[in-house]
Amino acid sequence: MSEERRCLVIDGHPTIRLGVRGLLASRYEVEEASDGRDALELLTALGDFDVAIVEMRPAANGAGDLSGVAAIKALLDARPGLGIVAHAPRPERNAAAQAMSAGATAYVAKSSPSQALAEAVEAAASAEQFVDPAAKAAVDPSAALTRRQREILQLFADGHSTADVARRLGLSGETVRTHTKAVLARLEARDRAHAVAIGLRNGLID
Repeated sequence: MSEERRCLVIDGHPTIRLGVRGLLASRYEVEEASDGRDALELLTALGDFDVAIVEMRPAANGAGDLSGVAAIKALLDARPGLGIVAHAPRPERNAAAQAMSAGATAYVAKSSPSQALAEAVEAAASAEQFVDPAAKAAVDPSAALTRRQREILQLFADGHSTADVARRLGLSGETVRTHTKAVLARLEARDRAHAVAIGLRNGLID
């Protein structure tokens, strides 16, 4: 290798780890961990790394897993100054902001070209910020909803049911459900409660 730099790739999928290893092998000594707890053990056993690539995913329920934002914070507590690349399933502005707020140096989507990951790793190793261009181009939720969709989301946040919303706005229940599906899609929300949380976080509703 041309440089004695070390990278720790943390991902629950062996094929992803193998791909990252192949991408970085000419520039980095690469070690692998399946989650944040394994990564912390490697940090203790092997010493310092220049950069860590952290899979952004929710922790497995009841499995004692450590991943995503929690893993980023734990790694930085253990090794302040470690360059962190948040490796997410999709390019999302909200996810990028959360990762960077937690201390990540860079953010890149798994769906982006491999060159984007290589650039993110180089930036993180040099203590420079990098945000996947695809995430920057993602639709900003503040501009994603129509006035009617915001009204409906606000009423859901106020605790009203679909039937209540339809009655208050003079719409059919089916129309409200159609708007609701559009809101979930535009905000990339799992369900109505998640959409409300995103709306509150982004100032779309009160």
